[in-house]
Amino acid sequence: MRRPVGRPCKPPTPGEMEIPNVLVVSRKIGERILIGDKIAITVVKVSGGAVRLGIEAPAELAVMREELALEIEEAEKAALDETQIFHK
Repeated sequence: MRRPVGRPCKPPTPGEMEIPNVLVVSRKIGERILIGDKIAITVVKVSGGAVRLGIEAPAELAVMREELALEIEEAEKAALDETQIFHK
């Protein structure tokens, strides 16, 4: 699959976050972004500074917020560290 070619990135305006090497797209409510042929992200609602997204993905693919994934990773690491303490 070919990657769409966009316009060159311009410097972020005040209030925008700069993320290097990331494709940034603008979408309106109801518009979608496709990732491969199995994942679709739809803009469901925009309110104030928040955007609500709908994500369609195969059931075997874990989809979660980054902060939740980091929390799970930290809990798993703490549990592993605790297990290693008991086996010494």
